[in-house]
Amino acid sequence: MVLSSHSSIPLADSSNPLVRKLEGFGPLTEEERAVLRRISANGHVIGPRVDLIREGDAPDGVILIMEGIACRQKHRANGARQITAYLVPGDACDLDVALLTQMDHTITTLSACRVVRIPIDVVKRIMDEHPAIARSLRMGTLVDEATLREWLVNVGCRSAIERIAHLFCELLVRLQVVGFASENSYEFPVTQLDLADTVGLSNVHVNRSLQEVRRQGVIELKGRTLKILDRQRLKSIAEFNSKYLHLGTRAAA
Repeated sequence: MVLSSHSSIPLADSSNPLVRKLEGFGPLTEEERAVLRRISANGHVIGPRVDLIREGDAPDGVILIMEGIACRQKHRANGARQITAYLVPGDACDLDVALLTQMDHTITTLSACRVVRIPIDVVKRIMDEHPAIARSLRMGTLVDEATLREWLVNVGCRSAIERIAHLFCELLVRLQVVGFASENSYEFPVTQLDLADTVGLSNVHVNRSLQEVRRQGVIELKGRTLKILDRQRLKSIAEFNSKYLHLGTRAAA
């Protein structure tokens, strides 16, 4: 099963999203690109809303998302949930997972995903033998941390509409970089409840905010496709600046 064939958004090109992401952080040789293609070639298609690893589980490898969207999330005893990150194609989860005895959060697919699990010893060997790959992987981890800081600002300092607009801008840029978004649209398997649990708002508040940005003619959300009708207006609402993603000239939004 090839997930991209079922997506409403065509890929920008057919290159490997892991290679695309890591090469953006620094040049890679053809040998290094071949290594990345090899370790990401196999994988399994996992359906939507499936836990890839749960809080409390002992990690046994690095999870790599090659197609689809997943998330990191935390649950409280009362059932409340906070989504702390979205994982898009090319994202590798927890390079230093071997240092942990158990996971402190859950990773769950939001859409059908093609997932590769790479044994920890394989990751260590590749990073030892290929310093350029190791550097790019570390850069990816630093960007994850920078993104989490931006999300904290989002929840702590921005209005409801600004929070949602910022998330929409971020996902457009991140998906464009790995070839899973067009100039102004992408597949968006996130439900209204997911969105509420991401931006720290009630379901009702999210609904009202979405209605407002639609009313302003900024976005169009049909089924699982988000289309940004006025990118500059959306960026202005969110005060979005993609510098925290460290994409350099690759950032189109």
